[in-house]
Amino acid sequence: MISKIQQKDILLVPFPFSNQQGNKVRPVLVFSNDKFNECSEDVIVMAVTSNISKGLFSVFLNSEDVSGGILKDDCCIKVENILKLDKKLIIKKLGKINKEKFEEVVEVFDCIIKC
Repeated sequence: MISKIQQKDILLVPFPFSNQQGNKVRPVLVFSNDKFNECSEDVIVMAVTSNISKGLFSVFLNSEDVSGGILKDDCCIKVENILKLDKKLIIKKLGKINKEKFEEVVEVFDCIIKC
């Protein structure tokens, strides 16, 4: 298990399909704040996919947006695809997105819940 999970981390985890008929190991973005991550056995994440789409609720992500790691391919953060996940399922940490990209994610999330 990863010792310290922080908001903006990109992790590799088994992520369930929306129909709950299995899962796929994929990167995710940690959305939950550091206090929650410290106190909880779970973490709140958003799916990251290499299936680039221009959907209203997707945020484009590439290696320039990541520090402490590298992405093989350009991808999208699927802001609408949120999951509370047991930390024991985390396979490894892949890096961390920058502040500007995270602010973009928050802006899209705000649109989902307020618009």
